[in-house]
Order: sequence, then structure tokens, then C-alpha cells
Amino acid sequence: MPVSSRPVLTSRAAVATTWQIVSYTYFTFVVYLAIGLPLAILPAYVHFRLGYSAALAGLIISIQYIATFLSRPWAGRISDSAGARVSVLWGMAACAFSGVLLLAAVVIPLTPALVFSTLVASRLVLGVGESLGSTGATLWGISSAGPQNTAKVISYNGVATYGGLALGAPLGVILNKHAGLASLGILTAVLGAVSLVFAQRRSPAPVTPGEHLPFRAVLGRVAPHGMALALGGLGYSVLATFVTLYYISRNWNENEAALCLTAFGVAFIAARLLLIQTINRFGGFPVCIACMAVESAGVLLIFAAGTPWLASCGAALTGFGFSLVFPALGVEAVKRVPIPNRGTALGVFTGFSDVSFFLVGPIAGEVIGLWGYRSAFLFALASVLSALALVLILHQTEASHGDRP
Repeated sequence: MPVSSRPVLTSRAAVATTWQIVSYTYFTFVVYLAIGLPLAILPAYVHFRLGYSAALAGLIISIQYIATFLSRPWAGRISDSAGARVSVLWGMAACAFSGVLLLAAVVIPLTPALVFSTLVASRLVLGVGESLGSTGATLWGISSAGPQNTAKVISYNGVATYGGLALGAPLGVILNKHAGLASLGILTAVLGAVSLVFAQRRSPAPVTPGEHLPFRAVLGRVAPHGMALALGGLGYSVLATFVTLYYISRNWNENEAALCLTAFGVAFIAARLLLIQTINRFGGFPVCIACMAVESAGVLLIFAAGTPWLASCGAALTGFGFSLVFPALGVEAVKRVPIPNRGTALGVFTGFSDVSFFLVGPIAGEVIGLWGYRSAFLFALASVLSALALVLILHQTEASHGDRP
């Protein structure tokens, strides 16, 4: 074969692998699109239409993370024992049923208490669907594309996650404005049902035979990496939760706070698409160390920013740094367990990010109550630096003792 033709064949193979991975991360995108659709609608609906307190209005969103966190290990075990396609099928069915419950809460004449209870049930089902769908899709992609593409699969799932949320939230606002809340339930149910059929027609991922470790054993091997992920993710969690209030406290235009999140998202996705191969080239820990250093600089810039423009630059730097933290640590976490336990390991590892999102509100809120809104980003900086220290310890331990599962 002529040497000049080899790069062409290599490029075609890479493109084919990418499209193969995208066909599985599609299911992750559907899950997070369904999550994003009512994000900006339900709190106001519960507070103003149903007449419940602001605390319960917030609970209608956050309760989903409880269901997701509790069901992550179960979803991973299903993927390992029954196959990733089974997990995805159940996840898509859960998404569809969540949409049906949302539709029922709106169109059936019920008392406010029953409407609220039905909405809670819808969010809980969707939380379980998130665990099943995203965990199954990730493992299905890895099984199909091969272990050598683990970092790429995890990275593309991250793009699907943030892309689904970014598209779902404004789409939900538009649909609610023109067609009412019921339209969100209909769209969620249809998306879940269509995706269920699509998943059913795909070839199942092979179930790798072998010993399935007890959950406690998997947790012990993955927990240090998960703790680093949870701490490292607080930079984004604090930014997403408190950036608007931070702008108001600085007497900046609160409408420009959205630019911070846009800057974060653009830099995040760009780094994931452009730099994902660095994990295979340099290793998960070295890439994670470099990324967390960049993320720390970004959070520090937000804290010290004297203008909204500098705060947006800090958000972009934070997004660029945080972009590869999840896949870089995820690759190292999965390596700590035998192949038949990869789904469980992914479920446990991802669950730590759920903890990060769920706990940032009360913890950072307490910090803000004591020292003001700027202190939230100082808290985030301390968390990211703690994560960086933990990753350095993990990397040194691996170098000293070898990377043996």
C-alpha cells in the first residue's frame, strides 16, 4: 500500500469511529434534553401557579439529583450484568414515562397537592432515567468503539450532556410560552419513545464474563477519583448557581451574567473536541493536573475580576480547564476495576458529580451568608486546589506502586 494512502485510511477510520460513538452518545443527549426542558419552567409553576414556597419550588428541580445519585450504582450493575443496551432501553422508557407524568399533572384536573406529587414523581422517574440512559450509553459506546477510545466516549458523552441542557432550557421556555407546559410533557414522552425504538433496533453490547466485584469493593477503588471529580466540579457548580447573584452584588448588569455561562460552555466544548486525544497521549492524571491548574486560575480570575468582561474571561478559562477533568479521571477510575465491572465503576464515579451539584447550594450558600457572594468563588478555588492535591497524590501513588486493578 502506498505510504500516501495510509493517512487517508486512518482519517476515514477515525471519522467512522467518531460517528459510531456519536450514535451512542445520542441517548445521553436525549436524557439531558429532557432534563433541560422544564428547568426554567417548573420552579415558577410550582411557586406561582400552585402557590407553594420557594423552597418547594427549588425542591422540584433538586429532587431529581437525589434519584440520580441513588440509582447510579444500580444502573452500572445492570449495564455490567444484563448489557448496556438493556440499561439504555430502561432509561429511554423512564424518560418517556416521566413525560407522561408531566403531561398528566398539567392536563388532568387535580388538587395542587396531587399536581405537585405527580410532578415530583415525574422528576424522580427522570432522575432514574438519567442514570440508566447515560451510564448505559457510555458503556455501550466503550464496548462498541473499544477500550482505546474510552476517553473519547466519555468526552463526547460530556458534550452531549451540556449540549442537551443548553438546548433544552431555552427550547422549554419557547414551548411553554407558545404551547404551554403540556407541550414539554408531550415532547419528552415522544423523544423517549422514539429513542426506545431506536435503541431496540441496535445490536446489543456483549456482556463480558468474569467476576463481578461487590459494590463496596468497586466504591473503594473509585472513590478517590470520584472525590477529586466532586471537588474539581465545584468551580462550575458555584458559577452556574450563583453567577447572577454575584453580578447583582457587584452592581453589574445581571443580564450579562449569562455571558459567563456562555463563555464557560463554548470554552468547555472547544477543549473537549480539540484536546481529547491528549489523554491517550499523556495519560489521565497528567492531563487532569494541567486542567485543574487552568481551572484554578479561571476561578481565581472570577473572584478577583473588577469588570464583567474579566469575569467572563475567568469563566472561559474555568470551562477550558474543567473540560477534560471528567474524562481524564474517568479513564483512570475505570482502569482500577476488571472489565466486567466497568459499568458499575462508571456509575459510582459519575455519582460523585451528582453529589457536587446537589451539595453546592447549601454549602456555598452558608459561605455566602457569612462572607458575601465573592467568597463563594474563593470556596470554589479552595475546592479545586484540594482536588488538584488529591490528583497529585493519586498520580504519585500510581507511579510508585503501578496501575493494577
